[in-house]
Amino acid sequence: MKKVPYASAVGSLMYAMVCTRPDIPHAVGVVSRFLSNPSKEHWSAVKWILRYLKGTSSFSLCFGNNKPVLDGYIDADMAGDVDSRKSTSGYLMKFAGGAVSWQSRLQKCVALSITEAEYIALTKGGKELLWKKKFLHELGLVQENFMLHCDSQSAIHLSKHPTFHSRSKHIKVRYQWIRDAMEMKSFVVKKIHIDDNVSDMMTKPLPREKFEFCRREAGLSGPPKLKLTC
Repeated sequence: MKKVPYASAVGSLMYAMVCTRPDIPHAVGVVSRFLSNPSKEHWSAVKWILRYLKGTSSFSLCFGNNKPVLDGYIDADMAGDVDSRKSTSGYLMKFAGGAVSWQSRLQKCVALSITEAEYIALTKGGKELLWKKKFLHELGLVQENFMLHCDSQSAIHLSKHPTFHSRSKHIKVRYQWIRDAMEMKSFVVKKIHIDDNVSDMMTKPLPREKFEFCRREAGLSGPPKLKLTC
């Protein structure tokens, strides 16, 4: 493995992931955890990602299909990293039908429940949405409501009702920021069905149909197919 350009290949994947490919952050995040000591299985995974990118090299982010509205989606898995047992947070921000920012990253602390993992992801996504909101205001764009979609009802209740303090007092103070943001009505957190959550592909492997749905909803699509007529 010393002769294999593993770090260089993963770095190239990261460049594509950050710039124009919101469909590979989870996969790239997994293989990037083994930069110091990769194995043949990890190198095989990197080559599979490269094959996927080659097969979808004509795909691009498309905007303008919907109204110029900013909304966000967040998701989290539960103890997805088998080594540290940390969960993965993911968010995806859409504007005018296409993804404008996205992230998939291991959480800094071990979550004790799926509610806590979703709550931490909700805070991360809320910060990103608030930054995008201020940026759009500087550009002169006025939007009535900024929606942040979450598929965890318990995490939404935890962000709105401090009475759950006895169950969440161990959560770090910095993640309680979401409660202040909700009280100031900086944005609105809305429940979304898990089948419609675009950010699912940021946190876990998905079946092909669900993955293609998330990719399409993120605005990533290939060239239109030409219809041949006789």
